[in-house]
Amino acid sequence: MREPDAETTVSEAIDALRVKGYDADFSVSEEGLLRCGQCGHLHAPEDAVVNVTYRFEGASDPDDEAVILGLTCGACGSRGVLVAAYGPSASPEDAAVVAALGRS
Repeated sequence: MREPDAETTVSEAIDALRVKGYDADFSVSEEGLLRCGQCGHLHAPEDAVVNVTYRFEGASDPDDEAVILGLTCGACGSRGVLVAAYGPSASPEDAAVVAALGRS
């Protein structure tokens, strides 16, 4: 298994996390909360555990910036993936969640 910084595409990073057991999908709600795709629980980003971070920067386009996070749900313990934009193309909700996860 390659180290997190060895993945060169978003899909490679997601595939690497799936192989490691990150089976759930996380999403960001309109309220800026994390939703666990396994249990459906909505919680503050600070209640999730960030295990792995992949960051992708667009070579020529800042709108291509993305972050892929391997998270553990604070409610059910499931491990899953959050894919979010950051930088100029990020929604206010994504930006707030990614910033909060970076502090946790």
